[in-house]
Amino acid sequence: MRDVLDRIGDKWSALIIGTLAAGPHRFSALQRAIPDISKRMLTQTLRDLERDGLISREVFPTKPPSVEYRLTPLGATILEPFAFLVRWADRNHAAISAARSAFDEAL
Repeated sequence: MRDVLDRIGDKWSALIIGTLAAGPHRFSALQRAIPDISKRMLTQTLRDLERDGLISREVFPTKPPSVEYRLTPLGATILEPFAFLVRWADRNHAAISAARSAFDEAL
């Protein structure tokens, strides 16, 4: 179970899955949607998500070849739990920020 939680709990995986929730994206579109991710990290995370069956990759026979990524049916099942987590984070962001400030000031 830990290996699955490590994958979906990874910040890049969560951002990629969240981006693909809106529909299929090409590599460059994902890179634009997640500007802080390096090309290498995006490539590795996409491979890992594909290996886990959460996304699929389709290569189009263009010159140069273009690749499109989309959530698989399995990948789509994570969207509802992610939505709960995002709502929780949004509701509690101020309290967490305050707790961090209080902790840092006590040091």
